[in-house]
Amino acid sequence: MASSAPSAVRPPRPKKEPQALVIPKNAAEEQKLKLERLMKNPDKAVPIPEKMNEWAPRPPPEFVRDVMGSSAGAGSGEFHVYRHLRRREYQRQDYMDAMAEKQKLDAEFQKRLEKNKLAAEEQTAKRRKKRTQSFAGAAGQ
Repeated sequence: MASSAPSAVRPPRPKKEPQALVIPKNAAEEQKLKLERLMKNPDKAVPIPEKMNEWAPRPPPEFVRDVMGSSAGAGSGEFHVYRHLRRREYQRQDYMDAMAEKQKLDAEFQKRLEKNKLAAEEQTAKRRKKRTQSFAGAAGQ
């Protein structure tokens, strides 16, 4: 392992002080340790994770080539294929039910929001009218 180029002599690395191992006892202490570690080097970029995409089942295939027959005599290995297909279909149905429920709740929330907005506007108009009447009454005295 002899190299013809002269090797540069590196100065020895400064040894880091051994840090005491701190085991956080609760979530607040863990958060404090993370913040302290981040604040040691404020120039370093902080990784902010992206929002996870919502899971969605694979869409059913456009064309099914290997159609399973209903005749007797299917091999014992076909049961596992059937079971897997059944499980995927149940997952797809559960997903569709959950999405329908979510859309229903969102629609109800939007209706409630609109209703509250109208009620607040009515109350504001009522108070505004009262203020203008009392202001006009005070100006007339």
